[in-house]
Amino acid sequence: MAEIDRMLEANAEWAERFPGSKPVAPARKVAVVACMDSRMPLFPLLGLEVGDAHVIRNAGGVVTEDTVRSLTISQHLLGTREIVLVHHTDCGLQKSNDVDFADLVERETGRRPPWSARTFTDVDADVRESMRLLRDCPYLVSREVRGTVYDVDTGRLREVT
Repeated sequence: MAEIDRMLEANAEWAERFPGSKPVAPARKVAVVACMDSRMPLFPLLGLEVGDAHVIRNAGGVVTEDTVRSLTISQHLLGTREIVLVHHTDCGLQKSNDVDFADLVERETGRRPPWSARTFTDVDADVRESMRLLRDCPYLVSREVRGTVYDVDTGRLREVT
């Protein structure tokens, strides 16, 4: 059975216990920017329910142009006022660098990506840089940004100051 088939079956089971329709604006007025890592179950680890928060995920949870676009829409159109960053230990972006990654993609596809992978070596420094980028962003209504690191071995979240 293909993985997508398993997911469709799981969805049918989930739909049986679906909590019902929720307003489009997040109830807790928060947006989460997190890494796409499959070891991070964001809703239970942050105590969220369906309808509580906007969740924006990408490789590394880094602040990209599209992250800013999504957060700007989240704040201006849908009323979020807080942003929490969730990076994590043992991130795949720590296993390469921007040049080597671009070289790899170019070798395998014949095309060099026009964007940076935004690799990093120090997760705390990367969280601080992401917080700085958001606090300096001219498009956001609120600059209430806090950053965290999730430990994939313990399940614990710690705040980065």
